[in-house]
Amino acid sequence: MSPRSASVNEELRRRSRERLLHAAVELVSEHGYEATTLGAIADRAGSARGLVSYYFPGKRQLVQSAVHRMMHRTLEEALEREPRTEDGRERLARAIDAILGLARDQPVLMRQHMAGLLQAEGFVQCPEQQRLSELLGDTVARYGSQNVGADYPMLRALLMGSVYAALVPGVPMRVPVLRAELFKRYQLDWESGTPPETAKGRPGGSHDNDLSRFFATGARSLGADGQGPGGSARRSGSDAGS
Repeated sequence: MSPRSASVNEELRRRSRERLLHAAVELVSEHGYEATTLGAIADRAGSARGLVSYYFPGKRQLVQSAVHRMMHRTLEEALEREPRTEDGRERLARAIDAILGLARDQPVLMRQHMAGLLQAEGFVQCPEQQRLSELLGDTVARYGSQNVGADYPMLRALLMGSVYAALVPGVPMRVPVLRAELFKRYQLDWESGTPPETAKGRPGGSHDNDLSRFFATGARSLGADGQGPGGSARRSGSDAGS
């Protein structure tokens, strides 16, 4: 059998990383952060346990990257859903509703994410976090900001603060109240985005807790024995291509 090409090895590595991210959000959502081990994540992903460290320095970095993926794909869905719009005010309303919706729909994951950000290492600079930053920055620009460099961090801080307020144990604030305050600050119409009273019946606000669509683990161009169109790759530690 001829050696796999560099492009096939890259595809196998991509799929392996995607499975680890997907497994991480599933297990933390089901069992919490402390009860989720790297071994359990590797087992759920169908990967060799040593492969986790090939992609991530540790559990915190893996979980934070996985939650950033969930966040940026949720935001992406909300911004691009039908009817599509280039209106900056509508897009900002959708962005706010998307992030607040995660606090409502994924409290375990988002609570862990907020706690992880307070650790000494802070943000994990990963592709998922960078894509989230790009989407929010673009949203601020389309809203009409004349200083995205200052206005984007403020929006990020306000969203993070709202998520924290919605999730703080014992004294959580209701999402509609937090939404109203953010909409007032940015002078957005209540009917924009996904209003709470209609969230269950509208695209982008359907409380869909199936996160599998956010993790592209399927083959793109692999073939028989992982070498060309028409076949499939093995699901094992060999995915790293090493």
